[in-house]
Amino acid sequence: MTALVVHSARKIDAAGEVDGFWFAAADGVITEAGTGDGWHAHASALASVIDAHGLHLAPGFIDLHSHGAGGFAFDDGAYAISKALEVHRAHGTTRSVISLVANPVDELCASLEAIADLAVEDELVLGAHLEGPFLAVERKGAHNPDFLIDPSPAAVERLIAAARGTLRQITLAIERENALEALDVFVEAGVQVAVGHTEADYEQARDAFDRGARLLTHAFNAMPGIGHRAPGPVVAALQDPRVTVELILDGVHVAPSVAKLAFAAAPGRIALITDAMAATGSPDGAYKIGSLDVAVVDGVAKLREADGSLGSIAGSTLTLDVALRNAIELVGLPQAEAVAALTTVPARALGLEHRLGLLAPGFAADAVLLDHDWAVRGVWAAGTKLA
Repeated sequence: MTALVVHSARKIDAAGEVDGFWFAAADGVITEAGTGDGWHAHASALASVIDAHGLHLAPGFIDLHSHGAGGFAFDDGAYAISKALEVHRAHGTTRSVISLVANPVDELCASLEAIADLAVEDELVLGAHLEGPFLAVERKGAHNPDFLIDPSPAAVERLIAAARGTLRQITLAIERENALEALDVFVEAGVQVAVGHTEADYEQARDAFDRGARLLTHAFNAMPGIGHRAPGPVVAALQDPRVTVELILDGVHVAPSVAKLAFAAAPGRIALITDAMAATGSPDGAYKIGSLDVAVVDGVAKLREADGSLGSIAGSTLTLDVALRNAIELVGLPQAEAVAALTTVPARALGLEHRLGLLAPGFAADAVLLDHDWAVRGVWAAGTKLA
């Protein structure tokens, strides 16, 4: 029985833009879609019927890489994760990968177990992303260098086992000792391997992609830049049609002009992420990323050094609706391409493109209603209203 009908929308997804669009959903899945007045046949006393009044309707956003929001960090357990997700869901993110910063392996295993439990209870939680501990100290970013280690076989196996099949992604500095062997193990376990927080050069990155790595963690950040004689891992990723490239489009991490170059170089392969930390949706002030102190000033998060000065960027305070607006207004992307960067592209990176990322029959009833300024006016996930 139809539980949700949304009609009279301007649909925008990777398939294009359509006016007068409607869809009907039951049991969390879109059952039918079309244009015009066909929605009337699916409206009933038991259905929630939403008139979009010509506003934009996009698929629910998918965030591959986020660390918290609302004053809560994903590293702090199930309650903190749930509270942080409330903020992101209000901004259109209907499915989330829960990212963890570097910590001792025992703590990471406990966090992975908590996320595995939460994923059973909440289908909108897609699993976990370990951004640490197998990172380059020289490119540590906002990770505690005391917790950065080589990926020993014992540590790798413990982390995979703790996640119970819910480890979606792992960021690796592929030049670390035993990293390539660990890459093989993660790929065999069905984990998407991302090259990131690395000193790897072009050839090393290309070899990792040939070996099965399929992501680049927040491109341009925490890795060598593009040099005319040393192209580095960014160029290796942009050139490889198998690789999805994460991008933080907050106007701070990557200049819009550089983002435009990336989109042009890798059409259909740029996934917009937030890399959001606890201050997202909260006032400026003092926060933590893992065990490290962070100061947020004018919405920009930076590490607080021991002498009180501010150091490297420490995640973002971005939400995906703002990333979408930035893609359209600052970068100048066509609307359908911008929407794809936070719907179909991340869905495909996770191997979920058959059920997430489009407003079409057979896909999850995840949808975001946005006004003409790209502000969120309604959010539904699996057919249930979130905001």
